[in-house]
Amino acid sequence: MSDGFNIDGTPPSVANWELDKIVWELRTARNEWRKQTGRAREPGLRELPSREVLQGIVKDLCGALFPMRLGPQELRQESEDYYVGHTLDCALSELLRQVLLELNYFSRIHNIPVDEKSRKQQAIHIIREFATSLPELRRTLDVDIQAAYAGDPAARSVDEVLLCYPGVQAIIYHRLAHKLYRLEVPLLARIVAEIAHSQTGIDIHPGAQIGRGFFIDHGTGVVIGETAVIGERVRIYQAVTLGAKSFPTDENGNLQKNLPRHPIVEDDVVIYAGATVLGRITIGRGAVIGGNVWVTKDVPPGTVITQANIRQDGVV
Repeated sequence: MSDGFNIDGTPPSVANWELDKIVWELRTARNEWRKQTGRAREPGLRELPSREVLQGIVKDLCGALFPMRLGPQELRQESEDYYVGHTLDCALSELLRQVLLELNYFSRIHNIPVDEKSRKQQAIHIIREFATSLPELRRTLDVDIQAAYAGDPAARSVDEVLLCYPGVQAIIYHRLAHKLYRLEVPLLARIVAEIAHSQTGIDIHPGAQIGRGFFIDHGTGVVIGETAVIGERVRIYQAVTLGAKSFPTDENGNLQKNLPRHPIVEDDVVIYAGATVLGRITIGRGAVIGGNVWVTKDVPPGTVITQANIRQDGVV
């Protein structure tokens, strides 16, 4: 047939796709990459954590944190504790397996001898620390959710905020990811952060330190870098960037890692839509950064920065 299908309408045979050639070329490309990266031999099983599994884990953790809002539809309050206990048991057990995958992966790529017993103990310790942090994390999120409700005149209830607002979903995921980051499983943390990014359009690096009562209104296009430090009761709007101004390199031209390069935003700051704040500068307590401004120098506490006063006073 002219459309490439067989007379009976079935797809063409596999041979028409030249799959043998494509498979061979893909194998060649993989081997070239493995040779370049020093990974000529890889384990037989998948060695990296699974984004799909982590997505399910985070969904379950959200349900355990807010069972009557983010848990199953049929849940009743009298069975909350059973649901929370069962869900956490399953989620944390699966998270333990993902932690082990990351620990073993980094041992392999850095040629660190693996003591299986001590590695399992390390993974169990990480999960225990993560689990014990959840009650305080819930209390912090309650403050965040209340800030979102109080800060948006369109919000009709805290339930609406929790169920609907992308900024709230992003901060829930961030606080989970940040705890994993602090427990030194950065790959898992980054995967959780990128799940939130893909679902909300809000890009928060899991290393960013964010105080309580944080509210992102609308949220699309927000970017917050790894070493950003944000105080309490801070409110930002869509398309705000808290980014790096420059990227120092070493004597070999390689980017230097882990340097403080993102802004410090003190308590009670408001940053309006489209503002770009770059470098290791400090936005002082109670300052207001207007929309679509570019800030690369310290801003004193209580200062209001707008496009008009930038043009008049040269404040940047």
